[in-house]
Amino acid sequence: QVQLVESGGGLVQAGGSLRLSCAASGRTFSSYAMGWFRQAPGKEREFVSAVHWNGVNTYYADSVKDRFTISRDNAKNTVYLQMNSLKPEDTAVYYCAANLVFRAVITGPNDYWGQGTQVTVSS
Repeated sequence: QVQLVESGGGLVQAGGSLRLSCAASGRTFSSYAMGWFRQAPGKEREFVSAVHWNGVNTYYADSVKDRFTISRDNAKNTVYLQMNSLKPEDTAVYYCAANLVFRAVITGPNDYWGQGTQVTVSS
């Protein structure tokens, strides 16, 4: 069992930055690929980024490539999402997810989900 808790969301002006964190419980965190997703009001949840358990292999949605960076610290059981050059269209609830298979983080279904953290970008 893995429990995920996101933090770091908030209100920021366009062009600003935020760093989201997702803290995981359990001793098997390093075995899981991790992903970030987001859901804007009235829209379906969409994939944002994923990182392999090794912390080296990463993948990004085109909409965030070159602006967002995913990373993980297995010693701290935490995955991060550094978000730069934020745009109003990045406004959403951001969720982290865990999956034993890297590619499956993107396609789903994922094994575990956090409760989400709100990111609001003002213009």
